Amino acid sequence: MQKITTFLWYDGRAEEAASFYTSLFDDSRTVSVQRYGESGPGAPGSVMIVEFELAGQRYLALNGGPEFTFNEAISLSVDCESQEEVDRLWTALTGNGGEEGPCGWLKDRFGVSWQIVPRRLQELIADPDPARSQAAMKSMMGMKKIVVRELEDAVAAAG
Repeated sequence: MQKITTFLWYDGRAEEAASFYTSLFDDSRTVSVQRYGESGPGAPGSVMIVEFELAGQRYLALNGGPEFTFNEAISLSVDCESQEEVDRLWTALTGNGGEEGPCGWLKDRFGVSWQIVPRRLQELIADPDPARSQAAMKSMMGMKKIVVRELEDAVAAAG
């Protein structure tokens, strides 16, 4: 068992969110579902906590009610191997009420913030040539979904 686990608070949609997320990533599954009992605070028999794994990492999702909501101060960052993976996750996570944000950030339909980051972006920003590195950064700053070809074109134009 991992020592530190991300704990997410939902307003009645924890099981739906966990099911959606586990459908997106390999090596993902629902581990367990705990239900509220007679002592509440949720309705007896309703889902309290869903324990799930995404790409082998454990998460807990609580149906805690409307008192707290997600914001951009915390996000789940996904290291994507290819543009195809970026495109697939971007489409899935922004669909059905999700929202695109700047620089590879988005909010899914549950309000959780994600960063969908192609590995190539990190490589280009880490270029030892400051002109090339800054060209990649400037290009990324003008994007919503990160498009690797556009980053590479900007870096090539910088020399």
